[in-house]
Amino acid sequence: MCRNIIPLNNLAPPATDDECHEAAVQFVRKISGTNAPSRANQEVFDRAVAEIEQSVRRLLDGLVTTAPPKNRDEQREKRQARSAERYEAIRVFQEAKRAARAD
Repeated sequence: MCRNIIPLNNLAPPATDDECHEAAVQFVRKISGTNAPSRANQEVFDRAVAEIEQSVRRLLDGLVTTAPPKNRDEQREKRQARSAERYEAIRVFQEAKRAARAD
């Protein structure tokens, strides 16, 4: 899954339309392989974003859960901690690689 797309279900407060739009944009960028479409592809890119955004909103509005809503701040802290662990692991790996080349 694209790391920039975050789970939007069961949040307190609920996901906004802007969050649904941003998730749709990230998804279309990932699938299309481009961050910015050419002028020739802009219309189809925008249409795909709009369709996915509507689907995301319908999905979130229709999902049912008995779990208590997740706290946005706690979820953000968890994502940041996972990211820090990932980047630290990458840093350690790169240092080991440099050291191996130096030998």
